[in-house]
Amino acid sequence: MANTDDPTGAATRLGDSSTRGALDTVRTCVTLFGAIGAIVLGTVAVMAFTGHEATPFMWIRGAILFLVTFLLHRYANRAARGDHRSFDRLRTLSAVMPIAIIAVDLVPGLCPAWYAVIQGLSALALVAVALLTRGAALSAAFPAPARKK
Repeated sequence: MANTDDPTGAATRLGDSSTRGALDTVRTCVTLFGAIGAIVLGTVAVMAFTGHEATPFMWIRGAILFLVTFLLHRYANRAARGDHRSFDRLRTLSAVMPIAIIAVDLVPGLCPAWYAVIQGLSALALVAVALLTRGAALSAAFPAPARKK
């Protein structure tokens, strides 16, 4: 059965074991990013309830990064079904987000060191996604679409 929504033919290349393995690893890394995000939120909650400093920045940023996990996971699942647009979005976000996370963490006095370290660890999971989505297996499965003249 041909996929009419897939002009690049990615769906036909998704049966390859190296492609499947790379996509499974991408989903695992996204899940790891979310797990670290949950740890961050849990830690902020415990600190708030025990009387330690938990700024609105820490709550909001922690919640946003945790919620982005669901979007990334959705993109990864759609990419696994051959959706080039979701793959491209996942590829872009996984490259931009670690830079943004680390850049914000480097602003002096914005967040405590422990918070920056944990957020930096979560960024490493996204770096892995960025590398995997640019690797040979997934680049072959999702070639760049031809440009229209």
